[in-house]
Amino acid sequence: MADKVQIRRALISVSDKTDIAWMAKRLVTHSIEIISTGGTAKHLRENEIPIRDVSELTGFPEMMDGRIKTLHPKVHGGLLAIRDNNEHLAAMDEHGIKPIDLLIVNLYPFADPTTMAGIPYDEAVENIDIGGPAMIRAAAKNHAFVTVITDPSEYRQLNKELAQHGGATTIRYRRKLFRDAFKYTANFDQRVAESFFIRTLD
Repeated sequence: MADKVQIRRALISVSDKTDIAWMAKRLVTHSIEIISTGGTAKHLRENEIPIRDVSELTGFPEMMDGRIKTLHPKVHGGLLAIRDNNEHLAAMDEHGIKPIDLLIVNLYPFADPTTMAGIPYDEAVENIDIGGPAMIRAAAKNHAFVTVITDPSEYRQLNKELAQHGGATTIRYRRKLFRDAFKYTANFDQRVAESFFIRTLD
């Protein structure tokens, strides 16, 4: 397992856009290609940050009211591929999959369950993020090679890590983020479960 992994390509898709333009600009200074989706892509473009739409990467448009955006082998293959496994590398080459070295994702806001209870049922269901948790879990599982960020408060530390290591991250840092990522998705799932449990008691 390599200590330092150079970041060359990042995928950014955030609900909470706090400081994301600031972070993206710093990625650009390290010549990191940015792939993005929907509202995040629009926000980054408005801040004059060069990005590539995920639909260009996958060859498929966002569809079904945004339910399908990132659930594609060119996204998940890029996150999950083991970079020192020859079979994985051959599969990437055969199918035109490029590695994604950094994932910055935070999920649709799923507030306190008692607050969500006042939101129409169908609207609450649409706040259940599918693609986001799938990407976070994929990136975290492959933390030997992929850096995953779920909290805007982490951007300063990521920037420091990149500056100290010439655009790379260390395994110690990626392991810390791995733990944070699974705590984050577990908390999200818990909030969903609690919200709809309250509804079943109404």
